[in-house]
Amino acid sequence: MELELRHLKTIRAIADAGSLTRAATDLGVAQPALSAQLKRIERALGGTLFERGRHGVRATALGELVLERARVVLPAVTELQQEAARFARTPRATACFRLGGTHGPLLGALVDRLADAVPDARVTTCTSWSERELAGWLAEGRLDFALAGTCGSASPPGAEDLVWREVAVDPVFVMLAAGHPLARRAELDLAELAGEEWACVPGDGCFGDCFTAACARSGFTPRRMYETDTAALVHLVRVGRAVGMCRATFPDTPGVVTRPLVGTPLTWRHLLGWHAVAQRDSTVATVLARARMAHAGVAVGNDSYTTWLSAHRAPAPPALP
Repeated sequence: MELELRHLKTIRAIADAGSLTRAATDLGVAQPALSAQLKRIERALGGTLFERGRHGVRATALGELVLERARVVLPAVTELQQEAARFARTPRATACFRLGGTHGPLLGALVDRLADAVPDARVTTCTSWSERELAGWLAEGRLDFALAGTCGSASPPGAEDLVWREVAVDPVFVMLAAGHPLARRAELDLAELAGEEWACVPGDGCFGDCFTAACARSGFTPRRMYETDTAALVHLVRVGRAVGMCRATFPDTPGVVTRPLVGTPLTWRHLLGWHAVAQRDSTVATVLARARMAHAGVAVGNDSYTTWLSAHRAPAPPALP
């Protein structure tokens, strides 16, 4: 494993917090995951960085050396990012869109729509399962726009100088193997899935807690939850290992079906974010409009969602006389 900047940030966070537990809270990760990451970093550096005691952790001699270098390197990189961001925001003859997003089809659909709207634009993308990381990249100027999301009405991620606007709100569907006994049903009650194991993609929002709460309201506790990437999630569902949780815009996929839940116990709010002072109003209007068009196009790629929308769309108001 090669040492990366994120590893130096982790080491500094542990030293500043004085304990792995507090550092895990500050970083928004589970304490066992942070401990495992620290062990990998220590193996890469060839020695122990922290001595663990009853009252927390203390840097070893090697740890002090690494921390001394980190205190020089990290501010220098931050300054470089800020300068690069200022340069990137300088008006250029050719439009450039640096887009970020989480998993799912919406990011690709937005690229397609922008290519139609601004044919000469240069578009680059990057993805992360972490909404907080995407928000950080926006704040640092490494992205122009980010597609992220929140569970239900939870607050958007990131700093106060970021602006978030709603693209759309989707119900959360369940994903079943095509041969599952309930796969032929048009709609499922969450309680009917009480005996299943579950799978979803990772995230650092409140979705896991909201899902557990929805299960509790249905009278059960989930047996197991696999957090994995999208391809592995589809595989686990297809072979019958688990029932998946997915956004309703998840495209139809061979071997699996997606179905809505009675009463829509879980929803997902798609958001578009940008830095408050970095974007012109006209650019924001273009990207936001294309993001909403992209969502509408993606939604029709799932037959179950199309059916659900037809049943739940509010009726048109009567014509005026």
